[in-house]
Amino acid sequence: MVKAIRAHKTGGPEVLQFEDVTLPQPGPGELLVRNRAIGLNFIDTYFRSGLYPAPQMPFTLGNESAGEVLAVGPNVTAFKPGDRVAVVAGLGAYAEERIVPVATAVIIPEGISYEAAASMMLKGLTAEYLLHRTYKVKPGDTMLVHAAAGATGLILCQWGKALGATVIGTVGSKEKAELAKAHKADHVINYREEDFAARAKEITGGALCDVVYDGVGKDTFLKSLDTLKPFGMMVSFGNASGAVEAFNLGILAAKGSLYVTRPTLNTHTAKHETMVAMANNLFDAVLSGKVTVPVNATFPLKDAAEAHRALESRATTGSTVLIP
Repeated sequence: MVKAIRAHKTGGPEVLQFEDVTLPQPGPGELLVRNRAIGLNFIDTYFRSGLYPAPQMPFTLGNESAGEVLAVGPNVTAFKPGDRVAVVAGLGAYAEERIVPVATAVIIPEGISYEAAASMMLKGLTAEYLLHRTYKVKPGDTMLVHAAAGATGLILCQWGKALGATVIGTVGSKEKAELAKAHKADHVINYREEDFAARAKEITGGALCDVVYDGVGKDTFLKSLDTLKPFGMMVSFGNASGAVEAFNLGILAAKGSLYVTRPTLNTHTAKHETMVAMANNLFDAVLSGKVTVPVNATFPLKDAAEAHRALESRATTGSTVLIP
């Protein structure tokens, strides 16, 4: 028996229960991993609340974790017991141990801690595909990053700057503005005090932005279109404020033949070789110092409900991890 955080129904943080679960032995193509750190992500709250449907009830939350391999299934040769691995898989991360498919794991290189690995996989791989695959940022580009002081936002700011872009970030407080600036944002807009679209136009001298990376969703989507230059790309990759509502496609024509996309990490990591390439690109960026992954808060696994409350109240910055 191992301990895990499970939900027997959807709802607020109070539905999260710390209870015993029994795991089978790993089957063909599977690993048994002892979690050392577990990433906390907004998508976890979507499954908990029911915004995203869980495949079954009860279910164990979480997609992102890091730890060591305890056992491998039959015919598994790519990993062995004792290997340090980072995992982005289906639900099941909020547990002391978990069974994962081989295709969802990568080896953690020396120099990267379990806490950093657990906090960078989902968020860092998201930043990797956003910057290198969805819209390939190049020197001279101007990019706008919403929630720039959040975990994904801080990675986007640093990595975008390293790629040669001018980085504009939006935040909701003075403290978060300072954090975004410390992580390479060239300009930071406090959206509680300023109209971010008008300020972005002012910052760019009317030239506007090549791309907007928006993990906020409903509250920022339509106004973000006003920050884009003709043929600019609006990348909506999250729903922190709620899902984006249906809109008239004609708006995109009126605002300059704009592009809009809604990518997901799962599509990009469907092939293991692609996931490994993305992870290696991310690890290289971290080990070279281009990107740092600040773990600004930790919670015991049993206090996952408290961690969810902190996340949803916007009380967290950078990455937060759960420790079994």
